[in-house]
Amino acid sequence: MKDILQFLADLKENNHREWFDANRQRYQQVKVQFEKFVTGLTGELALIDTSIGLPDAKNCVFRIFRDVRFSKDKQPYKTNFGAFIANGGRKSPMAGYYIHIEPGESMAGGGIYMPEAEVLKKVRNEIYFGSKDFRSLIEEDNFRKTFGTLSDFDKLKRPPKDFNAGFADIDLLMYKSYAVMHRFNDQEVTSDGFHKAALSVFSSMIEFNRFLNRAFDN
Repeated sequence: MKDILQFLADLKENNHREWFDANRQRYQQVKVQFEKFVTGLTGELALIDTSIGLPDAKNCVFRIFRDVRFSKDKQPYKTNFGAFIANGGRKSPMAGYYIHIEPGESMAGGGIYMPEAEVLKKVRNEIYFGSKDFRSLIEEDNFRKTFGTLSDFDKLKRPPKDFNAGFADIDLLMYKSYAVMHRFNDQEVTSDGFHKAALSVFSSMIEFNRFLNRAFDN
């Protein structure tokens, strides 16, 4: 991971095509390293969460090239490596596991991030009819110790339409994403135990993902 972090740090300082083209071989080397890391994680995770199948790492890893067509930020490259491990890979609408490597900003977590409106409504319905079970999952001691609370960056200020505002657990329905994360510092990322630590984080959210994915059974 040390080589990956160093490449990303250098890319952040030189985020333009000329530098990237000159360092393309170096990029290919660290990309392979990251894909091997994801392959290892996927293989072990699949043993404890069989619902993900065994997706190929190349289908889980996000491209480093940014889509700048509708962005004010015209930097052409992401300064992180990320992968979403789920049944169907990074394009899956289902809840899954996310690993993000970036100097000073690395993390592991997952869930469902900014789903389409139809999927979001199904997830909310699942939570509505199983709110006690869902709350017990996210308030369980190990879950809270690992993740804290649900990420609330896009939480609604008012209850969503089609749901009774007087519902006792209405706060659980006011998220547009149902995602959690656990941060790692650079020293942890480059340690020999990082693979095991990331897998431990994923293990802590298996039941969370299983609950969310019940929405796809209906």
